[in-house]
Amino acid sequence: MKKPPVLTGRSDRVFDLLAQTPHRERLCDYLALLKPLDDQGRYLPFDELRYRWAPGMDPGLCWALVKKARTAQYSSLLPLGEPVQWGNFVLTPLAQKTISAVDRQATTASLEYMTSQIGEHAHFSYLLNDLIEDEAISSSQLEGAATTTRVAKDMLKRKRQPRTPDERMVVGNYKMMNFAWEKRYEPLSAELMTAMHRVGVEGIDDAQYSPGAFRTNDDVVVQDGEGNTVHTPPPAAGLEARLQVLANWLNQSHDDPEREGYVHPLIKGIALHFALGYEHPFRDGNGRVARALFYWFMFKNDFSAFRYIAISILLRNAPVKYGRSYLNTEADDLDLTYFIDFQCSVILRAVSGFTEAYRKSLAYTELFDRWLTESGFFDRLTEKQRAIYHVAKSGMAKEFTAFNVKDNLDCSYGTASATLNGLVELNVFEKRKMGREWVFFLRAASTT
Repeated sequence: MKKPPVLTGRSDRVFDLLAQTPHRERLCDYLALLKPLDDQGRYLPFDELRYRWAPGMDPGLCWALVKKARTAQYSSLLPLGEPVQWGNFVLTPLAQKTISAVDRQATTASLEYMTSQIGEHAHFSYLLNDLIEDEAISSSQLEGAATTTRVAKDMLKRKRQPRTPDERMVVGNYKMMNFAWEKRYEPLSAELMTAMHRVGVEGIDDAQYSPGAFRTNDDVVVQDGEGNTVHTPPPAAGLEARLQVLANWLNQSHDDPEREGYVHPLIKGIALHFALGYEHPFRDGNGRVARALFYWFMFKNDFSAFRYIAISILLRNAPVKYGRSYLNTEADDLDLTYFIDFQCSVILRAVSGFTEAYRKSLAYTELFDRWLTESGFFDRLTEKQRAIYHVAKSGMAKEFTAFNVKDNLDCSYGTASATLNGLVELNVFEKRKMGREWVFFLRAASTT
Protein backbone atom coordinates (compact mmCIF):
# COMPACT_ATOMS: atom_id res chain seq x y z
CA MET A 1 0.00 0.00 0.00
CA LYS A 2 1.39 3.38 -1.01
CA LYS A 3 1.24 5.79 1.91
CA PRO A 4 0.18 9.40 1.27
CA PRO A 5 3.00 11.94 0.93
CA VAL A 6 3.99 14.00 3.95
CA LEU A 7 2.43 17.45 3.65
CA THR A 8 4.56 19.35 6.18
CA GLY A 9 4.03 23.00 5.30
CA ARG A 10 2.73 22.15 1.84
CA SER A 11 -0.96 22.17 2.72
CA ASP A 12 -0.69 25.72 4.09
CA ARG A 13 1.10 26.90 0.93
CA VAL A 14 -1.07 25.03 -1.57
CA PHE A 15 -2.52 28.14 -3.24
CA ASP A 16 0.91 29.79 -3.46
CA LEU A 17 2.20 26.65 -5.20
CA LEU A 18 -0.68 26.73 -7.68
CA ALA A 19 0.32 30.23 -8.69
CA GLN A 20 3.76 29.01 -9.73
CA THR A 21 4.76 27.74 -13.14
CA PRO A 22 3.90 25.13 -14.40
CA HIS A 23 0.99 24.53 -12.01
CA ARG A 24 -0.90 27.71 -12.90
CA GLU A 25 -1.26 26.49 -16.49
CA ARG A 26 -3.49 23.67 -15.16
CA LEU A 27 -5.14 25.70 -12.42
CA CYS A 28 -8.68 24.55 -13.29
CA ASP A 29 -7.64 20.88 -13.21
CA TYR A 30 -6.03 21.31 -9.82
CA LEU A 31 -8.89 23.31 -8.30
CA ALA A 32 -11.35 20.63 -9.42
CA LEU A 33 -9.67 18.37 -6.86
CA LEU A 34 -10.47 20.68 -3.94
CA LYS A 35 -13.19 18.41 -2.54
CA PRO A 36 -13.24 15.48 -0.08
CA LEU A 37 -14.92 12.99 -2.46
CA ASP A 38 -14.10 11.90 -5.99
CA ASP A 39 -16.47 12.42 -8.92
CA GLN A 40 -18.33 9.22 -7.99
CA GLY A 41 -18.87 10.30 -4.39
CA ARG A 42 -16.21 8.01 -2.89
CA TYR A 43 -13.81 8.85 -0.06
CA LEU A 44 -10.71 7.22 -1.52
CA PRO A 45 -7.23 6.95 0.01
CA PHE A 46 -4.14 8.36 -1.69
CA ASP A 47 -3.15 4.87 -2.88
CA GLU A 48 -6.27 4.76 -5.10
CA LEU A 49 -6.60 8.44 -5.97
CA ARG A 50 -3.12 8.73 -7.43
CA TYR A 51 -4.15 6.59 -10.41
CA ARG A 52 -7.11 8.84 -11.16
CA TRP A 53 -5.26 12.12 -11.54
CA ALA A 54 -4.41 13.23 -15.06
CA PRO A 55 -0.84 12.60 -16.32
CA GLY A 56 1.58 15.42 -15.68
CA MET A 57 -0.10 16.67 -12.49
CA ASP A 58 1.96 16.80 -9.31
CA PRO A 59 0.67 13.95 -7.05
CA GLY A 60 1.83 15.72 -3.90
CA LEU A 61 0.01 18.90 -4.84
CA CYS A 62 -3.10 16.96 -5.87
CA TRP A 63 -3.13 15.20 -2.52
CA ALA A 64 -2.57 18.49 -0.66
CA LEU A 65 -5.73 19.90 -2.29
CA VAL A 66 -7.83 16.85 -1.45
CA LYS A 67 -6.48 16.83 2.09
CA LYS A 68 -7.17 20.53 2.54
CA ALA A 69 -10.80 20.02 1.52
CA ARG A 70 -11.14 17.09 3.90
CA THR A 71 -9.49 18.84 6.81
CA ALA A 72 -11.96 21.72 6.43
CA GLN A 73 -14.82 19.27 7.03
CA TYR A 74 -13.19 17.20 9.80
CA SER A 75 -14.99 16.51 13.05
CA SER A 76 -12.84 15.33 15.96
CA LEU A 77 -14.05 11.98 17.20
CA LEU A 78 -11.97 10.22 19.86
CA PRO A 79 -8.47 10.11 21.42
CA LEU A 80 -6.23 7.25 20.34
CA GLY A 81 -2.75 5.88 20.99
CA GLU A 82 0.38 7.06 22.74
CA PRO A 83 1.14 9.92 22.41
CA VAL A 84 -2.55 10.77 22.21
CA GLN A 85 -3.77 11.67 18.74
CA TRP A 86 -7.35 12.58 17.92
CA GLY A 87 -9.08 10.55 15.25
CA ASN A 88 -11.09 12.69 12.84
CA PHE A 89 -13.79 11.91 10.29
CA VAL A 90 -15.90 13.40 7.52
CA LEU A 91 -19.61 12.54 7.51
CA THR A 92 -19.97 11.24 3.96
CA PRO A 93 -23.20 10.65 1.99
CA LEU A 94 -22.74 6.89 2.51
CA ALA A 95 -22.56 7.34 6.28
CA GLN A 96 -25.65 9.57 6.24
CA LYS A 97 -27.56 7.01 4.17
CA THR A 98 -26.61 4.24 6.59
CA ILE A 99 -27.60 6.32 9.63
CA SER A 100 -30.99 6.91 8.02
CA ALA A 101 -31.49 3.18 7.37
CA VAL A 102 -30.47 2.28 10.93
CA ASP A 103 -32.80 4.90 12.41
CA ARG A 104 -35.73 3.60 10.33
CA GLN A 105 -35.16 -0.15 10.44
CA ALA A 106 -32.99 -1.17 13.41
CA THR A 107 -34.48 0.52 16.48
CA THR A 108 -36.30 -1.28 19.25
CA ALA A 109 -39.52 0.41 18.09
CA SER A 110 -39.13 -0.85 14.52
CA LEU A 111 -38.40 -4.37 15.80
CA GLU A 112 -41.56 -4.27 17.95
CA TYR A 113 -43.53 -3.14 14.89
CA MET A 114 -42.17 -6.08 12.87
CA THR A 115 -43.16 -8.47 15.63
CA SER A 116 -46.66 -6.98 15.81
CA GLN A 117 -47.04 -7.41 12.05
CA ILE A 118 -46.09 -11.05 12.34
CA GLY A 119 -48.71 -11.29 15.09
CA GLU A 120 -48.89 -14.38 17.20
CA HIS A 121 -46.90 -16.51 14.78
CA ALA A 122 -44.34 -18.08 17.08
CA HIS A 123 -42.19 -19.20 14.15
CA PHE A 124 -40.72 -15.68 14.03
CA SER A 125 -38.71 -16.49 17.18
CA TYR A 126 -37.04 -19.28 15.21
CA LEU A 127 -35.99 -16.78 12.55
CA LEU A 128 -34.62 -14.36 15.14
CA ASN A 129 -32.69 -17.03 17.03
CA ASP A 130 -31.27 -18.28 13.76
CA LEU A 131 -30.02 -14.76 13.00
CA ILE A 132 -28.39 -14.49 16.45
CA GLU A 133 -26.36 -17.61 15.63
CA ASP A 134 -25.21 -16.15 12.31
CA GLU A 135 -23.08 -13.41 13.89
CA ALA A 136 -21.37 -15.76 16.37
CA ILE A 137 -20.51 -18.24 13.63
CA SER A 138 -19.34 -15.76 10.99
CA SER A 139 -17.29 -13.75 13.49
CA SER A 140 -15.47 -16.97 14.42
CA GLN A 141 -14.93 -17.87 10.77
CA LEU A 142 -13.55 -14.39 10.16
CA GLU A 143 -10.94 -15.12 12.84
CA GLY A 144 -10.01 -18.41 11.17
CA ALA A 145 -12.37 -20.96 12.72
CA ALA A 146 -12.41 -23.90 10.30
CA THR A 147 -15.95 -25.11 10.83
CA THR A 148 -18.85 -25.00 8.39
CA THR A 149 -21.92 -22.91 9.07
CA ARG A 150 -24.14 -26.01 8.93
CA VAL A 151 -22.12 -27.91 11.54
CA ALA A 152 -21.86 -24.85 13.79
CA LYS A 153 -25.60 -24.18 13.62
CA ASP A 154 -26.36 -27.81 14.40
CA MET A 155 -24.08 -27.61 17.45
CA LEU A 156 -25.73 -24.43 18.76
CA LYS A 157 -29.30 -25.54 18.08
CA ARG A 158 -28.84 -28.94 19.71
CA LYS A 159 -26.63 -27.50 22.49
CA ARG A 160 -24.01 -30.08 21.67
CA GLN A 161 -20.70 -29.69 23.49
CA PRO A 162 -17.93 -28.38 21.20
CA ARG A 163 -15.44 -31.02 20.08
CA THR A 164 -12.66 -28.90 18.55
CA PRO A 165 -10.94 -25.57 19.28
CA ASP A 166 -12.79 -24.04 16.30
CA GLU A 167 -16.15 -25.16 17.67
CA ARG A 168 -15.19 -23.79 21.09
CA MET A 169 -14.49 -20.46 19.38
CA VAL A 170 -18.03 -20.44 17.93
CA VAL A 171 -19.56 -21.23 21.33
CA GLY A 172 -17.42 -18.52 22.92
CA ASN A 173 -18.59 -15.95 20.39
CA TYR A 174 -22.19 -16.99 20.89
CA LYS A 175 -21.85 -16.54 24.66
CA MET A 176 -20.09 -13.20 24.15
CA MET A 177 -22.93 -11.85 21.96
CA ASN A 178 -25.46 -12.86 24.62
CA PHE A 179 -23.22 -11.29 27.27
CA ALA A 180 -23.18 -8.03 25.27
CA TRP A 181 -26.98 -8.05 25.31
CA GLU A 182 -27.18 -8.79 29.03
CA LYS A 183 -24.68 -6.03 29.90
CA ARG A 184 -26.16 -3.37 27.59
CA TYR A 185 -27.13 -1.07 30.46
CA GLU A 186 -23.65 -1.02 32.02
CA PRO A 187 -21.16 1.80 31.29
CA LEU A 188 -18.02 0.93 29.39
CA SER A 189 -15.01 0.15 31.57
CA ALA A 190 -11.78 -1.82 31.45
CA GLU A 191 -13.53 -4.41 33.63
CA LEU A 192 -16.36 -4.84 31.11
CA MET A 193 -13.84 -5.28 28.27
CA THR A 194 -11.92 -7.97 30.14
CA ALA A 195 -15.14 -9.71 31.20
CA MET A 196 -16.31 -9.81 27.60
CA HIS A 197 -12.97 -11.22 26.48
CA ARG A 198 -13.09 -13.87 29.19
CA VAL A 199 -16.57 -15.00 28.16
CA GLY A 200 -15.53 -15.14 24.51
CA VAL A 201 -12.25 -17.05 24.70
CA GLU A 202 -12.15 -18.94 28.00
CA GLY A 203 -11.53 -22.63 27.44
CA ILE A 204 -10.19 -22.26 23.89
CA ASP A 205 -6.45 -22.10 24.55
CA ASP A 206 -5.55 -20.36 27.78
CA ALA A 207 -1.83 -20.04 26.97
CA GLN A 208 -2.60 -18.29 23.68
CA TYR A 209 -5.52 -16.12 24.73
CA SER A 210 -4.96 -15.32 28.45
CA PRO A 211 -8.73 -14.94 29.03
CA GLY A 212 -9.73 -11.64 30.57
CA ALA A 213 -6.17 -10.29 30.81
CA PHE A 214 -4.69 -7.31 29.00
CA ARG A 215 -1.34 -7.81 27.29
CA THR A 216 1.63 -6.75 29.42
CA ASN A 217 4.37 -6.52 26.80
CA ASP A 218 4.91 -5.29 23.26
CA ASP A 219 5.37 -8.54 21.37
CA VAL A 220 1.88 -8.42 19.84
CA VAL A 221 1.64 -7.23 16.22
CA VAL A 222 -0.89 -7.52 13.39
CA GLN A 223 0.36 -9.34 10.29
CA ASP A 224 -1.04 -9.78 6.80
CA GLY A 225 -1.46 -13.09 5.01
CA GLU A 226 2.21 -13.06 3.97
CA GLY A 227 3.55 -12.54 7.49
CA ASN A 228 4.34 -8.83 7.06
CA THR A 229 3.71 -6.60 10.08
CA VAL A 230 1.02 -4.12 9.12
CA HIS A 231 0.18 -2.69 12.53
CA THR A 232 2.14 -2.30 15.74
CA PRO A 233 -0.23 -1.40 18.58
CA PRO A 234 0.58 1.37 21.04
CA PRO A 235 2.78 0.25 23.97
CA ALA A 236 1.45 -1.98 26.73
CA ALA A 237 2.68 0.61 29.23
CA GLY A 238 -0.28 2.89 29.95
CA LEU A 239 -2.75 0.59 28.15
CA GLU A 240 -5.33 0.49 30.93
CA ALA A 241 -5.15 4.27 31.38
CA ARG A 242 -5.75 4.78 27.65
CA LEU A 243 -8.67 2.38 27.69
CA GLN A 244 -10.15 4.30 30.61
CA VAL A 245 -9.87 7.53 28.58
CA LEU A 246 -11.64 5.71 25.74
CA ALA A 247 -14.34 4.52 28.15
CA ASN A 248 -14.82 8.02 29.55
CA TRP A 249 -15.29 9.36 26.01
CA LEU A 250 -17.74 6.63 25.10
CA ASN A 251 -19.77 7.04 28.30
CA GLN A 252 -20.29 10.74 27.60
CA SER A 253 -23.52 11.72 25.91
CA HIS A 254 -22.98 12.87 22.33
CA ASP A 255 -26.45 12.22 20.97
CA ASP A 256 -28.20 15.46 21.95
CA PRO A 257 -28.75 17.27 18.61
CA GLU A 258 -29.18 20.54 20.50
CA ARG A 259 -25.63 20.42 21.87
CA GLU A 260 -22.33 20.97 20.14
CA GLY A 261 -20.36 17.83 19.29
CA TYR A 262 -23.31 15.65 18.30
CA VAL A 263 -22.26 12.17 17.12
CA HIS A 264 -24.79 9.56 16.03
CA PRO A 265 -24.52 6.32 18.06
CA LEU A 266 -23.74 4.34 14.89
CA ILE A 267 -20.62 6.45 14.21
CA LYS A 268 -19.62 6.25 17.86
CA GLY A 269 -20.04 2.45 17.90
CA ILE A 270 -17.92 2.08 14.76
CA ALA A 271 -15.25 4.28 16.35
CA LEU A 272 -15.24 1.96 19.40
CA HIS A 273 -14.80 -1.02 17.05
CA PHE A 274 -11.78 0.70 15.48
CA ALA A 275 -10.27 1.76 18.80
CA LEU A 276 -10.21 -1.81 20.15
CA GLY A 277 -8.57 -3.07 16.99
CA TYR A 278 -6.06 -0.22 17.09
CA GLU A 279 -5.11 -0.66 20.76
CA HIS A 280 -5.11 -4.47 20.49
CA PRO A 281 -5.41 -4.81 24.29
CA PHE A 282 -5.45 -8.63 24.36
CA ARG A 283 -2.96 -11.19 23.15
CA ASP A 284 -5.62 -12.65 20.86
CA GLY A 285 -9.35 -12.34 20.27
CA ASN A 286 -9.26 -8.56 19.76
CA GLY A 287 -11.36 -8.58 16.59
CA ARG A 288 -14.12 -10.61 18.20
CA VAL A 289 -14.25 -8.35 21.26
CA ALA A 290 -14.20 -5.22 19.07
CA ARG A 291 -17.19 -6.42 17.05
CA ALA A 292 -19.05 -7.55 20.20
CA LEU A 293 -18.50 -4.12 21.76
CA PHE A 294 -19.95 -2.47 18.66
CA TYR A 295 -23.08 -4.57 19.12
CA TRP A 296 -23.12 -3.84 22.86
CA PHE A 297 -23.09 -0.11 22.14
CA MET A 298 -25.92 -0.37 19.60
CA PHE A 299 -27.98 -2.39 22.09
CA LYS A 300 -27.24 0.24 24.71
CA ASN A 301 -28.60 2.97 22.45
CA ASP A 302 -31.91 1.23 21.79
CA PHE A 303 -31.07 -0.37 18.44
CA SER A 304 -32.27 -3.81 19.50
CA ALA A 305 -32.65 -5.12 15.95
CA PHE A 306 -28.86 -5.36 15.79
CA ARG A 307 -29.22 -8.51 17.85
CA TYR A 308 -30.37 -10.15 14.63
CA ILE A 309 -28.18 -8.32 12.11
CA ALA A 310 -25.06 -10.31 11.27
CA ILE A 311 -22.35 -7.91 10.16
CA SER A 312 -19.52 -10.45 10.29
CA ILE A 313 -21.05 -12.50 7.46
CA LEU A 314 -20.26 -9.63 5.11
CA LEU A 315 -16.90 -8.86 6.75
CA ARG A 316 -15.96 -12.53 6.33
CA ASN A 317 -16.64 -12.22 2.60
CA ALA A 318 -14.39 -9.14 2.29
CA PRO A 319 -11.54 -9.63 4.80
CA VAL A 320 -8.99 -7.75 2.66
CA LYS A 321 -11.18 -4.63 2.45
CA TYR A 322 -11.87 -4.89 6.18
CA GLY A 323 -8.15 -4.95 6.96
CA ARG A 324 -7.36 -2.22 4.45
CA SER A 325 -9.90 0.13 6.04
CA TYR A 326 -7.85 -0.11 9.26
CA LEU A 327 -4.57 0.47 7.43
CA ASN A 328 -5.85 3.43 5.38
CA THR A 329 -6.99 5.12 8.57
CA GLU A 330 -3.67 4.59 10.32
CA ALA A 331 -1.63 5.67 7.28
CA ASP A 332 -3.58 8.93 6.88
CA ASP A 333 -3.16 10.57 10.29
CA LEU A 334 -5.99 8.54 11.88
CA ASP A 335 -8.62 9.72 9.41
CA LEU A 336 -11.38 7.37 10.57
CA THR A 337 -13.54 8.10 7.53
CA TYR A 338 -12.07 5.12 5.65
CA PHE A 339 -13.00 2.69 8.42
CA ILE A 340 -16.38 4.31 9.07
CA ASP A 341 -17.35 4.29 5.39
CA PHE A 342 -16.39 0.65 4.93
CA GLN A 343 -18.32 -0.37 8.04
CA CYS A 344 -21.30 1.69 6.88
CA SER A 345 -21.31 -0.07 3.51
CA VAL A 346 -21.41 -3.41 5.34
CA ILE A 347 -24.02 -2.32 7.90
CA LEU A 348 -26.29 -0.91 5.19
CA ARG A 349 -26.31 -4.26 3.40
CA ALA A 350 -26.77 -6.18 6.65
CA VAL A 351 -29.75 -4.04 7.72
CA SER A 352 -31.30 -4.45 4.27
CA GLY A 353 -30.77 -8.21 4.53
CA PHE A 354 -32.52 -8.31 7.91
CA THR A 355 -35.56 -6.36 6.72
CA GLU A 356 -35.77 -8.50 3.59
CA ALA A 357 -35.73 -11.66 5.74
CA TYR A 358 -38.60 -10.19 7.77
CA ARG A 359 -40.62 -9.35 4.65
CA LYS A 360 -40.11 -12.84 3.24
CA SER A 361 -41.12 -14.35 6.57
CA LEU A 362 -44.28 -12.25 6.68
CA ALA A 363 -45.21 -13.15 3.09
CA TYR A 364 -44.52 -16.85 3.65
CA THR A 365 -46.60 -16.81 6.84
CA GLU A 366 -49.63 -15.52 4.94
CA LEU A 367 -49.24 -18.16 2.22
CA PHE A 368 -48.67 -20.95 4.74
CA ASP A 369 -51.73 -20.08 6.83
CA ARG A 370 -53.86 -19.87 3.69
CA TRP A 371 -52.61 -23.31 2.63
CA LEU A 372 -53.34 -24.79 6.07
CA THR A 373 -56.85 -23.31 6.07
CA GLU A 374 -57.67 -24.53 2.56
CA SER A 375 -56.39 -28.02 3.41
CA GLY A 376 -58.61 -28.16 6.48
CA PHE A 377 -55.57 -28.77 8.63
CA PHE A 378 -55.35 -25.39 10.37
CA ASP A 379 -57.68 -26.19 13.29
CA ARG A 380 -56.11 -29.61 13.89
CA LEU A 381 -52.83 -28.00 14.97
CA THR A 382 -52.09 -25.99 18.08
CA GLU A 383 -50.41 -22.62 17.67
CA LYS A 384 -47.04 -24.09 18.66
CA GLN A 385 -47.49 -27.01 16.25
CA ARG A 386 -48.28 -24.58 13.44
CA ALA A 387 -45.12 -22.64 14.28
CA ILE A 388 -42.89 -25.73 14.18
CA TYR A 389 -44.59 -27.06 11.05
CA HIS A 390 -44.09 -23.66 9.41
CA VAL A 391 -40.40 -23.61 10.31
CA ALA A 392 -39.92 -27.14 8.96
CA LYS A 393 -41.78 -26.47 5.70
CA SER A 394 -39.85 -23.24 5.09
CA GLY A 395 -36.52 -25.00 5.62
CA MET A 396 -35.52 -22.60 8.38
CA ALA A 397 -34.71 -25.67 10.48
CA LYS A 398 -34.74 -29.33 9.55
CA GLU A 399 -34.35 -31.08 12.91
CA PHE A 400 -36.16 -30.39 16.17
CA THR A 401 -35.67 -31.54 19.74
CA ALA A 402 -37.70 -30.85 22.85
CA PHE A 403 -34.80 -28.77 24.17
CA ASN A 404 -34.52 -26.40 21.20
CA VAL A 405 -38.31 -26.09 20.84
CA LYS A 406 -38.45 -25.17 24.55
CA ASP A 407 -35.87 -22.43 24.00
CA ASN A 408 -37.32 -21.09 20.75
CA LEU A 409 -40.98 -21.07 21.82
CA ASP A 410 -40.30 -20.15 25.46
CA CYS A 411 -42.31 -23.03 26.92
CA SER A 412 -41.69 -25.94 29.29
CA TYR A 413 -39.87 -29.08 28.25
CA GLY A 414 -43.08 -31.07 28.72
CA THR A 415 -45.05 -28.75 26.43
CA ALA A 416 -42.31 -28.88 23.80
CA SER A 417 -42.21 -32.68 23.93
CA ALA A 418 -46.01 -32.97 23.70
CA THR A 419 -46.06 -30.52 20.77
CA LEU A 420 -43.53 -32.56 18.79
CA ASN A 421 -45.12 -35.93 19.58
CA GLY A 422 -48.48 -34.51 18.56
CA LEU A 423 -47.05 -33.75 15.11
CA VAL A 424 -45.86 -37.36 14.91
CA GLU A 425 -49.35 -38.63 15.78
CA LEU A 426 -50.76 -36.48 12.98
CA ASN A 427 -48.27 -38.08 10.55
CA VAL A 428 -46.70 -34.70 9.86
CA PHE A 429 -43.39 -35.47 11.59
CA GLU A 430 -41.39 -38.58 12.33
CA LYS A 431 -38.82 -39.10 15.04
CA ARG A 432 -35.57 -40.96 15.49
CA LYS A 433 -33.42 -41.67 18.56
CA MET A 434 -30.00 -40.05 18.19
CA GLY A 435 -27.76 -40.68 21.18
CA ARG A 436 -29.78 -39.87 24.27
CA GLU A 437 -32.40 -37.64 22.66
CA TRP A 438 -35.28 -37.93 20.23
CA VAL A 439 -34.87 -35.87 17.07
CA PHE A 440 -38.00 -34.89 15.12
CA PHE A 441 -38.14 -33.92 11.45
CA LEU A 442 -40.66 -33.41 8.66
CA ARG A 443 -42.07 -36.63 7.23
CA ALA A 444 -40.73 -36.75 3.67
CA ALA A 445 -43.74 -38.56 2.23
CA SER A 446 -46.27 -36.32 3.96
CA THR A 447 -48.83 -34.86 1.58
CA THR A 448 -50.53 -32.86 4.28
